[in-house]
Amino acid sequence: MKFGVVVFPGSNCDHDAYYVLKKVLGAEVFYIWHKEKSLRLFDAIILPGGFSYGDYLRAGAVARFSPVMKEIVEYAKDGGPVLGICNGFQILLEAGLLPGALIANAGLRFLCQDVFLKVGSTDSAFTRTYTEDQILKMPIAHYHGNYFADEEVLKRLQDEDRIAFQYSSADGNVSEQYNPNGSKLNIAGIFNENKNVLGMMPHPERAAEKILSSEDGLGIFKSLLENN
Repeated sequence: MKFGVVVFPGSNCDHDAYYVLKKVLGAEVFYIWHKEKSLRLFDAIILPGGFSYGDYLRAGAVARFSPVMKEIVEYAKDGGPVLGICNGFQILLEAGLLPGALIANAGLRFLCQDVFLKVGSTDSAFTRTYTEDQILKMPIAHYHGNYFADEEVLKRLQDEDRIAFQYSSADGNVSEQYNPNGSKLNIAGIFNENKNVLGMMPHPERAAEKILSSEDGLGIFKSLLENN
């Protein structure tokens, strides 16, 4: 299985994702420069975290127009798995591959901390190695991580089992008390309608080895490997 990690000007988690796939899991992985116009060789695409184009205008707004994004939109429409992490999530929203928006954190502060996540749907290429309601520990590092959508979209995400992860307590309590950024429904990650696109704010690539205090993020990448 061949993974592709997209590199935009300003990406800073591309090496992290590459390392986890190559060194931790032994997968075949390549970098994809943002001007690339062919994705035919890849079985899964990852949009990493960072500050693409310096977050000018708003996070992900410029990266959405990189040449590779036209190909990624078509790739996703054809059923190819696409994972957007942090800034990658923001780019997926800007590209229209996921509904809603990510706005400034409720406290108007950059957040860099570990959080607990409650697994929602396990019926996807990204979450099949988890169990429903499993609690995961992963770090966040963002300023624009406050997920917002109107009530119609939120209801559809709930009804269609498209909420991948929610911020929670260590024992799985999903409430405002454990919501770090103000996201609607404590949303930390969502799927598209076909569940082949996942956007999430927490960083699974930074929770992939014991030395990092958590290996809970490995399940995302292992799920993709098993999907082949």
